Amino acid sequence: MIAKDLPVSFRSVQRWRQAWDEAGPRALRSQGPASLPRLNEKQLEAELAKGPAAHGWEDQRWTLARIKTV
Repeated sequence: MIAKDLPVSFRSVQRWRQAWDEAGPRALRSQGPASLPRLNEKQLEAELAKGPAAHGWEDQRWTLARIKTV
């Protein structure tokens, strides 16, 4: 069963199956990222150069989650 093999809910698998039945494999194509980046590359570099403390974190460690938040 797909839902057991992948880290997804049974309901997600049902939606995928319904989309496939209604529109074929094209219905399952990626629609791209759910949101667009808020900063361009230069803006992001400038914000990261300020360091994590400037953005409210106590330590000076950048993590992917923190970068995504910025």
